[in-house]
Order: sequence, then C-alpha cells, then structure tokens
Amino acid sequence: MRILVVLAHPLEEGFAASVAETVRGTLTANGHTVDVLDLYREGFDPRLSRSERSRYFEPAYDPSEAEPFVSRLKQADGLVLVFPQWWFNFPAILKGFFDRVFAPGVAFESDPDGGRIRPRLGNIRLFWAFTTTGSPWWVVHLYMGNPVKRLLKRGIAAFCARGLDFRLVNLYDMDRIDEAKRKAHLARVARLTGRI
Repeated sequence: MRILVVLAHPLEEGFAASVAETVRGTLTANGHTVDVLDLYREGFDPRLSRSERSRYFEPAYDPSEAEPFVSRLKQADGLVLVFPQWWFNFPAILKGFFDRVFAPGVAFESDPDGGRIRPRLGNIRLFWAFTTTGSPWWVVHLYMGNPVKRLLKRGIAAFCARGLDFRLVNLYDMDRIDEAKRKAHLARVARLTGRI
C-alpha cells in the first residue's frame, strides 16, 4: 500500500514525531510505500483563502491552490494522522488541512440540489489516527464524548470514503506519564501498524 502519514505538531523533537517515525519505520519495514507529510516542516498554510472559499461550491472547483498536498492525498491508498488533541480537537494546522485539501472534487461531491454529499476518496482504504491528549480517559470519553473520534469517523471519513478500515488510538494523560509509558505506547504503535 501507499500510505500518506500526516504529522501535525510544531516541535520536531516532540512525542508526536516519535510516533510518526515509528509508523513510518514499521510500514516501510513491511514493504509499504510511505509518504510523510509534516505539515509544519513543509510550510503548509492552513488558511482557506478568499478565492478558495468563494469558489468552494462551484461545479468545477479548482483545488490547485492546495497543491501538491491534494496530489499526495489522491495518490495514497491509506491515510495515517499523527497529532495531539488540543482543547479536545485538532491542531489548527490539521483542521486547515481538512478545510483546504479535503475539498469538493477531491474528497467529496456535493449534490447540486443541496442534498447529500457523495464520497470521492475511493482510493483511501485505511484511515487511522494516533493522538495524544493531556486529559485522562474518563474526561475524553465520559465528559466530552470523544469529539475527535466522532469528527474523524462520522464526519470526515464517512463523508469522504466508503468501507474504510478506521482506527483511532489515543495516549491519555500525556502530560503526566513517564518515559516507560511513552516507550510502551511506541511499542503499541509499532505492533498495530505492523498488522497493516
């Protein structure tokens, strides 16, 4: 498989970078082709431009302002996201990636009569996310209702592709765990991605 790994974290030495490298190394060792898109290091601009928004629902939307990121998504068979959850949501740069790259004609088609959205990412068969959060499990699930999983699975994945292998793997209490737990999580990431 050709897998696009999208990393959304501003610190090159951060734990998210270690997770992304574990994913990349494991997938590559298993014979997959891996394209790592580090949104910060590649200078991705998350802001939807005025011209992009004004043309967004035109019949032949032109996503060229978001190239080469659109092409990289279209070439992938699988998508793996690596990011921290901040305020129970995506980092702004990742939200901008969805806004600009998961565009009409790329990720979905709008019914011209204003009805249903039709998925266009038939090439994507695998949609996984590895995230961290400073909150404990019970806050994310019981108090907040796991908003990131809902947005990814019911919103983005379901509206853009059919029959996906979807998985979200969280590391909770990130701000309070020790090095042993971080290493154990990286081993879990390697074990899971090794099954792809």
